[in-house]
Amino acid sequence: MEIVPQQPLDAVAESLDLATYVGEVLRRNRSLQAMIAAWRAAAEKYPQAIALDDPMFTSMTAPASWSSDDVNPAYILGGSQKIPWWGKRSLRGQVVQAEANSASMDIADARLQLTQAAHLAYFDYYLVDRQLELTSANIQRLDEFRVTARRQFEANLVTQQDVLQAEVELAEAERRRIELVRLHRTAVARINTLIHLPPDYPVLPPPASLAVDGLPSPPELLRQVALQQRPDLASMRAKLQADSASLALAYKDFYPDFEIVGLYDRFWQPTSTQGALQGQVGVNMNVPIYFEKRRAAAREALFKLRQQRAEFEQRMDDVNQEVESAYAQVAEMRAIVELYETRTLPAADQNVASARNDYMANRGDFLRLITAQRQLLLLQEKHQEAIAGYLSRLAELERVVGGPVPTELAAGSPD
Repeated sequence: MEIVPQQPLDAVAESLDLATYVGEVLRRNRSLQAMIAAWRAAAEKYPQAIALDDPMFTSMTAPASWSSDDVNPAYILGGSQKIPWWGKRSLRGQVVQAEANSASMDIADARLQLTQAAHLAYFDYYLVDRQLELTSANIQRLDEFRVTARRQFEANLVTQQDVLQAEVELAEAERRRIELVRLHRTAVARINTLIHLPPDYPVLPPPASLAVDGLPSPPELLRQVALQQRPDLASMRAKLQADSASLALAYKDFYPDFEIVGLYDRFWQPTSTQGALQGQVGVNMNVPIYFEKRRAAAREALFKLRQQRAEFEQRMDDVNQEVESAYAQVAEMRAIVELYETRTLPAADQNVASARNDYMANRGDFLRLITAQRQLLLLQEKHQEAIAGYLSRLAELERVVGGPVPTELAAGSPD
């Protein structure tokens, strides 16, 4: 059955909204739905773990007694209920509850990873669309250069080589556009795949620009935030709680469980002294005398707890390193974006304008003009790559931190 996208992913909106797209990715993802179902199944284990065993009903009869003239009909009716040692049911509940909490944190971690994948697909889609736009503008400008070169050639001011050079540059630009069309198609397919749609389903265009605002808070703060809100760490904490309860439960197995028994025994023959003995109450219990088996179980639970604690501490170290690395990459890309916007691109624009004016005034050659234009296009593409790279690394930092990243305003920005 084909899934039709809901508003505002259709043509009513002007561009593909990032927040809406990410929301649809999370809503439609089948793996995430499977994890949610598994978590709900795990949560249903708690009432099972703390429940008592079903009571047992016992009945017995002597068939011959029902047709005998010498004795009364003989039968036994009884019931029993197993009662575990105090605290065992509670500990079993703690184990399964902690396991369910761990499963819920695994879902949160999967949502973070899926959110990052959606962000990366969205930024790649934005980048290839901007590159197509830049290439189209470059082709238009190169066509203008070709017209100018032909006029200069017809006026015997330059040689035919300028016209031929313009044709070569135009052909190379067309080749680049063909390549970008393929990349655009691939980006659209990736967008659609994440929202469970056919690869060639129509997709709204990305926005014309994406904001690059501020820097994340200092890494010292981000590390603290990550240790508090990372869902994978929370999942491991829940597993630690489960292992701690399992260890306590293993020690509880050194104590016996009980079974309360009640019987009404009509096998007793009615005499003056036996009638009061037909009702009986008793207690059964296991005798935990095989201590080595229980000691081994306790040691096993203890070693699992130590393993889980060591893995948790190692994971904390890994998280600190991941935050530091991701922050450094975000800061690097933010500085590169600022460099392009404040120095590189303005200088490249002026270089093209200067080369064109000199060529029109017959003071410069065509190769210098073409080289300046080629350099400008390259720098414009790298500028867009830096914007997409910054936002992609910010999405990575968001996953590493475990949620929204607190940011600081860029220098000179209004409060």
